[in-house]
This record gives sequence, C-alpha cells and structure tokens, in this order.
Amino acid sequence: MEIQETGFPGLFIIKPAVHGDGRGFFLESWSRRVFAEHGIEVDFVQDNHARSVKRGVLRGLHFQAPPAAQSKLVRVTRGAVYDVVVDLRVGSPTYGKWHAETLSEENFLQMFVPKGFAHAYLTLTDEVEFQYKVDAFYSPECDSGIFWNDPDLGIDWPEQDPILSDKDTHLQRLRDFASPFRFDAAS
Repeated sequence: MEIQETGFPGLFIIKPAVHGDGRGFFLESWSRRVFAEHGIEVDFVQDNHARSVKRGVLRGLHFQAPPAAQSKLVRVTRGAVYDVVVDLRVGSPTYGKWHAETLSEENFLQMFVPKGFAHAYLTLTDEVEFQYKVDAFYSPECDSGIFWNDPDLGIDWPEQDPILSDKDTHLQRLRDFASPFRFDAAS
C-alpha cells in the first residue's frame, strides 16, 4: 500500500497493492498499522455504501460539523467518479482550496479525507458503487454542506448540469459559512 501526500495537510491518496491473476484480484483496502506508520491515527466506526445509477449524479459538498466531524476513507468499487474535497479549516495553508482525483474500479485509488473538509463526487459512468468508512457516526444536527458550484471555489467540474438532490441545490456558499474547523499544524 502506497500513501501519497497531496499538498493539503492531512489529505492523502492511497494506492493499494493489487495482486491479480486469471481468477481476479486481491487488495488490502485499509490497514490500521500502515496508516499509523504514516501518521494517520483513525478509528473507523461505520462503513457506508452508495449506488448511483446514472452518469452525472453529483453528491455534495457535504461534511459534518463538530462535535460529529468525520474523517473518511473513500473508494469506488464499480464505475468512476470525479472526487472533490474543499479545505474548511481556518488557518490552514489550503483553506478554501479544492483538490480532485478520479477514483475508479480500474485505478483502485482511495482518498483519506480528514475532518474539516467538505466532500463531493460526480459520477463519470452509469452504475457507480461508492464506499467509504467514517470515524464518527452520522449526526443529522451536524450535517451541512457547501454549494457544489460556488463561484468563489471555482471547482473545475467535468459536468456543468449535474443531477442533484433537493438538499444539494440549497447548500450555502463558502463566504456565508462560519467555519467551526480550526487547523492544527501539529496534527
């Protein structure tokens, strides 16, 4: 398993070692020991699985505010997505900036998203299966988000007219958001 830095403190791309042969493949998608060796101390408490049936579905930019803030380990097991995160941690050198990766069943890439980031993904294919682990349980009262197409963020989405939920059409802009997240350079 290879863990790559992104230039955003605490945000990592994980490239598992894939062992394949004529029968298929095997990979280790998460290892507490390997993550700890790279300074990622996380205790996952819930595993989630989402399915999107059409290309162009956009989910996000979602996050949970403290005290239920979540770190996530995200991956795609079917299809492909354009996965985007935005740093919401006040004082971070990357505050208000975004990072994107294409995650797919072919490239096996995963992203570790620390607390304090908003997260979204856009399906690039029909029939996408998106799986993610979180280190805090879902809390409806802490659930929030930033509008996917906030002009202040300038995210370069490959789709300009995505399929959205009603909730995602009514999220706030970054400039209207009073971030409860603070950047700690020591973590």
